[in-house]
Amino acid sequence: MAGLAYLRAMECFEAVGRRGSMQAAAAELGVSPGAVSQQVRRLESHLCVTLLERRGRGLVLTRWGRLYHAELAAGFARLSGADDALTRARDSETLTISGLPTVTAKWLGRSLYAWGDENTDWPLRLISSEDTPDFDRDGVDFAMLLGPPAAGHAGAELFTDQVVPACAPHLLQGMPLQDPSDLLRLPRLQIRWSARYDRFDPPSWERWAAHHGVGGTPASSAVLSFALTATAIDAAVAGQGVVLGQVAMMARELESGQLVVPFELCLPLSAPYSLCWSRAALEKPGGAALRDWLLARGRQQAMALRKRPG
Repeated sequence: MAGLAYLRAMECFEAVGRRGSMQAAAAELGVSPGAVSQQVRRLESHLCVTLLERRGRGLVLTRWGRLYHAELAAGFARLSGADDALTRARDSETLTISGLPTVTAKWLGRSLYAWGDENTDWPLRLISSEDTPDFDRDGVDFAMLLGPPAAGHAGAELFTDQVVPACAPHLLQGMPLQDPSDLLRLPRLQIRWSARYDRFDPPSWERWAAHHGVGGTPASSAVLSFALTATAIDAAVAGQGVVLGQVAMMARELESGQLVVPFELCLPLSAPYSLCWSRAALEKPGGAALRDWLLARGRQQAMALRKRPG
């Protein structure tokens, strides 16, 4: 196989075979016929075969020349279409965003509805995963992660969420709460964070009580444990107990009155949520605009969290 050192020679031979003469190939390539002839002889010497032979005033491909030219023609045709393929891919691919399951269901998905209404020409694909994506292998453009931006990728912090006790309003009927310790008498919903988040010291009822000096002995252990914050929030809406839920993730439920916060005693997460993106994402139509939009939403969320009491 001729290496890259012979690429110019291969290009000259392909042009001669396609155009039928040294003069026509030279005109196409913008060089002299002598330069084309020299490159073809160089290629023949490298391959140790005769590629062209003269018949009368013209040139024809030899048996080896026809075989070699067919392969080169297919290769150069593919190369000439590479730019078009890249342009089509950039223009047609959706912007893909990855997030943790709860983040995807309770924050990203809800936030991106507004983006979709305003930017119908730039479709989005939202996927949920506990794993940090490989941007190239997984075809992901943006990722919202817990913790600082992933090493080796561009990114920025969005906001640091906080947890508060929340429950359905009807759960409190006939059960007046005078003190935060009274929450321990209610059915409590426990969120069991994955071990991969142990380094972030995830929130728990025990940490919340210690942080606010809430005494008392729980009337019972947690009635249900959940692997996902999102399902625990949904269970609290259904009246199954009080959840120590993330404010940003249950904002809609709080605004609608499906959940109430008996005591505004918050416990900040020990790590922020961050947005990371690949370089290729910003080269796609709408990529830079989506990044800026998400960062702005993150700043809005951070401001709203700072304004909360407790």
